[in-house]
Amino acid sequence: MTQDKKISVAFICLGNYCRSPMAEAVFQHTVKQNNVEDRFDVIDSFATSNYHVGNTPDSRTVSTCKKYGIPIDHRGQQIKASTFDKFDYIIGMDEMNMKNLKKVQPKDSKAKLCLFGEWNTDGKFDTIIEDPYYGGIDGFDYNIKQITYFSEQFLKQEL
Repeated sequence: MTQDKKISVAFICLGNYCRSPMAEAVFQHTVKQNNVEDRFDVIDSFATSNYHVGNTPDSRTVSTCKKYGIPIDHRGQQIKASTFDKFDYIIGMDEMNMKNLKKVQPKDSKAKLCLFGEWNTDGKFDTIIEDPYYGGIDGFDYNIKQITYFSEQFLKQEL
């Protein structure tokens, strides 16, 4: 990316309820902590489904973010074909997200589709950010550690 081009990033999971709103919040926090806010235009998150449109994130996502001092403020929304023209990177949490995104992505889309785990350069974490919805709070805690690491690696590699 050129120095004067601002980057837009969207994070995607199935419901925009657990992982992607956490990724949005963590990424925004990481950008702020690294004083590179001027390099970004839009940071947002979406679902591939319409299950939680309009809802605030899962309470465990919110409590995990608060535990780590990360502000979170989001309402669920579903990705649409028109969304692809608004972002440089559209980042999925798992393979099913990627498969669903490819079905919606217009052929002439400018967005680069990526699995967030692609920034897992040293194998420190699992590449897939598993859905913690049906598990306990420990899954959310592991997710935030993964997402924080992938966010830091994204900044190192893409800026």
